[in-house]
Amino acid sequence: MAIKTMDDLFMYGLQDVYYAENQIANIHPEMMAKVTEPALFEYLEHHLDETREQIKRLEQIFQALGQKPQGVTCQAVLGLIEESHELVREIEDKEVLDAAILASAQAIEHYEINRYGTLIAWADQLGHKVTVDQSVLGNFEVVDLLQLNLVETKSQDSRLTALAESKVNRHAAPA
Repeated sequence: MAIKTMDDLFMYGLQDVYYAENQIANIHPEMMAKVTEPALFEYLEHHLDETREQIKRLEQIFQALGQKPQGVTCQAVLGLIEESHELVREIEDKEVLDAAILASAQAIEHYEINRYGTLIAWADQLGHKVTVDQSVLGNFEVVDLLQLNLVETKSQDSRLTALAESKVNRHAAPA
């Protein structure tokens, strides 16, 4: 994709986060199969549901902008996923593995926070006031849907921090 305008850059960012969210959804079952901490499993399960909803919102944004939902390879998220896979292969202790998986999930959340924050600023600057019909929920603008994804992502990050501090890291650390 040739990026010549701010609109092109916005669309590239939207495609990037769309790809990233789909990759995240794809790796969740693998991560869930490896965790032993029930609260972390529940988090991943809930996060997978939220990720699927975020993907749907992104698809609605594409459609509202007259674009076909599609992704562009996100090297950042692929790198974070590969790093997670490398850690998983190296760790035998299940409690330490839970801590590593949690940390990997949080690194991905931080990337998403960055991407959504940037997209919101760009959409606002570009005046993307396109209305997206959310049926039962009413109508939202592009910025509103991106903001909803950002709020959920920040909430997930906070949940991960609380889970790390209250359980996962404590269990992984030597007594």
